[in-house]
Amino acid sequence: MLAAVVLSAVAGVGWWFGIRPLPKSSGVIQLALSKPAEIARDAAGVPHIAAATMDDVVFLQGFVHAQDRLFQMDGLRRLAAGELSEVIGPATLDTDKDSRRLRMRRVAEEHARTLGANDKRILATYARGVNAFLDSGAPLPVEFSLLGYKPRRWTETDSILAGLQMFRSLTTTWKDEVLKRSMLRKGEPEKVNFLFPVRTGSEVQLGSNAWAISGRLTASGKPLLANDPHLEWTFPGPWYTVHLRAEGLNVMGVSLPGVPMVIIGHNERIAWGITNLHYDVQDLYIEPQEAFLRREKETIQVKGRNPETLDVPVTKHGPVIITEGGHLLALRWVAAEPGGFGFPFTAINKAANWKEFTAALAEFTGPGSNFVYADVEGNIGYHAAGKLPVRKTYDGDIPTEGGKTEWAGFIPFAELPSVYNPASGMVITANQNPFPEKYAYRVNGNFSSHYRSRQIESRLKARSGWKPEEMLPIQMDLYSAFSHRLARELVRIWEQRGKGNPKLSAAAGILKNWDGQMRQDLAAPLIITLTFQHFRRAVAERAAKGEGARYELQMAPVVLEKLLDARPAGWFDDIDAVLLKSFSTAVEEGVAIKDQGDDPARWDYGRYTTFTLAHPVLSRVPSIGRWFSVGPTPMDGASTTVKQTTRRLGPSMRFIADLSDWDKSLHNITIGQSGHPFSRHFMDQWEKYYSGRSLPMQFSHPNIVEKLRVE
Repeated sequence: MLAAVVLSAVAGVGWWFGIRPLPKSSGVIQLALSKPAEIARDAAGVPHIAAATMDDVVFLQGFVHAQDRLFQMDGLRRLAAGELSEVIGPATLDTDKDSRRLRMRRVAEEHARTLGANDKRILATYARGVNAFLDSGAPLPVEFSLLGYKPRRWTETDSILAGLQMFRSLTTTWKDEVLKRSMLRKGEPEKVNFLFPVRTGSEVQLGSNAWAISGRLTASGKPLLANDPHLEWTFPGPWYTVHLRAEGLNVMGVSLPGVPMVIIGHNERIAWGITNLHYDVQDLYIEPQEAFLRREKETIQVKGRNPETLDVPVTKHGPVIITEGGHLLALRWVAAEPGGFGFPFTAINKAANWKEFTAALAEFTGPGSNFVYADVEGNIGYHAAGKLPVRKTYDGDIPTEGGKTEWAGFIPFAELPSVYNPASGMVITANQNPFPEKYAYRVNGNFSSHYRSRQIESRLKARSGWKPEEMLPIQMDLYSAFSHRLARELVRIWEQRGKGNPKLSAAAGILKNWDGQMRQDLAAPLIITLTFQHFRRAVAERAAKGEGARYELQMAPVVLEKLLDARPAGWFDDIDAVLLKSFSTAVEEGVAIKDQGDDPARWDYGRYTTFTLAHPVLSRVPSIGRWFSVGPTPMDGASTTVKQTTRRLGPSMRFIADLSDWDKSLHNITIGQSGHPFSRHFMDQWEKYYSGRSLPMQFSHPNIVEKLRVE
């Protein structure tokens, strides 16, 4: 009897906190629309929203985002504004202080005051949709009950905060400036500068991790476009798939919870993808102590403790981020500039051709991005976009003093890198430097090496007759040309000098037969990864003693390969000896790693890269927390493979658009559509994502399983 009572109580609690908050997805609801509308969900939980007007469909997008991702949305605006500690406690205090120093809420509020009329209407309409859900009386997601608070109402400022958080995560070059200055102070300037290249000399021109190929290379005779942008792992994932239909609008793709419209996707005429440009849009200015214009007092509410206060000195260049040696280091950042929030996605979602698409891009302020394009007429193209500072007298690679090193406006949109219908029939991007070597403006940024773009190019050039499903294996490609080259060097040196070490001999034998694939079930990727880390550190130590452990630049593989190729004087008397020592130290480290063991032949790269992607709240619930995470999961890939994965980041979604038939397009996000732990769409996409499979992108004839009529 007691057991039955306990089970009944547990079931009741589970229903109350888990099942009851699931969104209403069928039947009829009453909302303030101009005309009746419909929210129809397909088998993946993707809402297909059909409404009479643009305002109605944006309102319903806000409502649907709140239905499925309200806790994530609230967390995103709190993360950006520096308000997590109010509901979490002291554990997030440092994170909040970082956001307050950047003045994120103050910047968002200023942008909200200066929005153009159309942008303001769209954001306000979206906010009304979110608030309609809050006013509906629907139960809140379980996370709010566990943390003991209720979300406040949504505003235009909150949507801007969500956008600014994405801006911040994609533009952090000021940290590279601090590192480079420190290395210059301690080391040899010529060598330090060698470690910080802005281009590799081998770029496949244009942009970031996406590509488009023309119809002469495809089976259908129409273009294909593929996009798999890499972002930090989050649970739920950063994207939410949605289909929006209204008069003059029919668009489908991924949206950012908290922000209206589709960010990456396609409409009836065009498809587009986006990834990070990596152009430097931040500068640190060295200011004397008396330079600040004012001090802004920030009060941070902390759950379970007294509030914390933080004084933020603000100079004419921006807020002080670091105080060092009697000087203030103040940050100037495009995101905080007046007019620094442009929202072109309403126009992009409605664009029908290249002219309309690029006209919308011209209004995009940032973060600096690569936009890849294709249309049903057979055209493909690429355009960089965003407000990029003009630096006439300096590069922006280290902290600078004001006066002669001020920004001289921004690069005109018409002069940003672009291409339309190139003769090659393809545009290929992978975060590399897209700017010509003799560009009219100084260029700086934390661009990536060329290895991924070269591998994409190699695979696409190998044949024609491509089909949409054949893009997936390229997105999942694990070949690292850099790692393969490094392995060959190690084998050569071992054969000449290292045969006396039996453990080294075993590792060299493994590398000798390796094909350069960074697969999770192999030993060679682990051997090469550890060796690379030690060699990178040795090279950085040679340039600036004591700084080697901090040098993790994206261009590091290129730097090391250039050293191996050119072997310039003044670096090492015997670079092979340095590399052999790095190899030996790597093998010793591998032996010491838990679960790897003494025999390199039994090592497994996947055990080294394993990580757990856990829900930030539910995974911490005693006894049941493990059910709200994925993993431990072994991962394959590396920073130099097309499938770029680390414990910190990976492909945030995969999108393949077929311009011959939209319903043959493919797409999936990382985990699932829903943020509700008891929804069947909470984690239903992970297995397909992890194994490199995908879902049909149902556009013209979606397989609808639930309908909610809105009157």
